[in-house]
Amino acid sequence: MTTFQGTAGAAGRAGVGQIVLASLVGTTIEFYDFYIFGTAAALVFGPMFFPKSSPETQTLNAYLTFGIAFLARPVGSFVFGHLGDRIGRKSTLVATMMTMGLATTLIGALPSYAAVGVAAPWLLAALRFLQGVGLGGEWGGAALVAVENAPHGRRAWFGMFPQLGPPIGFFIATGLFLLLLVAYGEQAFVDWAWRAPFLFSAVLVAIGLYVRASLEETPAFKAALAEDARVDVPLAALLRGHLKPLVQGSLAIVVCYALFYIATVYTLGYGVKALGIPRIRFLELLCVAIVFMAVATPISAALADRFGRRPVLLASAVVAAVVGFAMPSLLAQGEGGALVFLSAALGTMGLTFAPLGALLPELFPTEVRYTGAASAYNLGGILGASFAPSLAQVLEAAGGVAWVGYYIAGAAAISFVAILGMRETRHDSPTL
Repeated sequence: MTTFQGTAGAAGRAGVGQIVLASLVGTTIEFYDFYIFGTAAALVFGPMFFPKSSPETQTLNAYLTFGIAFLARPVGSFVFGHLGDRIGRKSTLVATMMTMGLATTLIGALPSYAAVGVAAPWLLAALRFLQGVGLGGEWGGAALVAVENAPHGRRAWFGMFPQLGPPIGFFIATGLFLLLLVAYGEQAFVDWAWRAPFLFSAVLVAIGLYVRASLEETPAFKAALAEDARVDVPLAALLRGHLKPLVQGSLAIVVCYALFYIATVYTLGYGVKALGIPRIRFLELLCVAIVFMAVATPISAALADRFGRRPVLLASAVVAAVVGFAMPSLLAQGEGGALVFLSAALGTMGLTFAPLGALLPELFPTEVRYTGAASAYNLGGILGASFAPSLAQVLEAAGGVAWVGYYIAGAAAISFVAILGMRETRHDSPTL
C-alpha cells in the first residue's frame, strides 16, 4: 500500500523555505544543464565535434549526443534510487548534484575536434553519459523531499516545487546564451563563449550543495528506519511487486518530455535554419514562452490537489495533442506563429508536468519510492525525449513539420492511455 508520513506540521518542522530550496535547486540545475547542452548541440556542437560530416549529419550527430544522457538516466535512477531507499534521501541528493555538476563543468573545458581529433566527440559522449547518470537520481530525490514533507491534501502543491525547476533553469540558460551572443557576437560565441554557461554550472552546484547540506531527512524515511522497513534490493522489490505502476508512470511522463524538447531544442534549430529567425531573436521568443510554463505549473498543481491527478493529466494530454496538430500551421506563419506555438507547447508542458511531482512518488510505497519514482521519470525520458530532436529532424525530412506535430500528438496519446488506467492517488493515507 502506498502511504506517507506527513501531518500539517511536518513542513513546518522541516522549514517550508528549506524544502522549497532543496527540491527546487536540483531540478533547476538539472534543466539548466540539459538545456545548455541542447542549445549548444543545436548551434555549436555539430561543426566543433563532428566537422568531417555534412552540415545535416553534423546536426544529427550533435542531437544524438544529446540523447545519450537519457539512456544513462535509468542507470542513475537505479544506482541513486538504491542509495536513496537504503541510506536516505538527503545524502543521495548531495551525491547526485556533485555527479551532474562535475560532468557539466568538464564539458565546458572540452577540446574541439581540431585540437585532439576523434577523441573530442568520444569525450563529449562520455561526459554526457556521466551527466545523465547524475541527473537520473536527481528528480526522484527532489520530488520525495517535497512530497514526503508535505501536509496531507497539499502534496501536489509541494510536489510542484521541483517542477518549477525547468522554467527557472531554462530562463537562466537562455538568458546566459542571449547575453553572450549580444556581448560578443556569433563568431565569438561559436569559438569560445558557449563554454561559459557550462563552467557557470559549478557556481549553481556550489549553491545547491550548501542548501542541501543542512537538510533534514524526510519524516517518511525516518519512520522507515525506525520500523526497519527498508528492503535489501529496492530495484528487485520494485520489479517484483510494483511493475504495473512503474510502466504506467513511465508512460505518463512521455508527453512532457516530447513537448519540452521538441519545442525548445528541435524548434530552435528549425527556426534559425528553416524560418530564418536570427538566433538572438529566437532565444528571446523562448524567454517569453517559458513564462507560460512557469504560470501554468502552480495552476495545474492547485487543480491536482482540488480535483485529483488523473483528471488534470488527462485534460492536459488532450491539449498537448491539439498543440501537436497545430504545430505545422503555426510555424508556417513565421516569427509570430512560432511564438504562439512555443507558448502553447511550454504552457501545456507546465500543465502536464506539475501533477507528476506528486503522482509518481504516490504510486510507490516508502521502501521503494525513490527507486520507483526516479525510474518511472527517467524511463519515460527515453521514450519521450532521448532522441526527440534527432527523430524530429528525421520526421521533418521524411514528411515535413506536420510529422513532428504527429510525434507530439502520439506522445500525448501514449500518456493519456497510461493515465486512464491508473488509480487516483490524491486520497492516499498520510500516515506510514
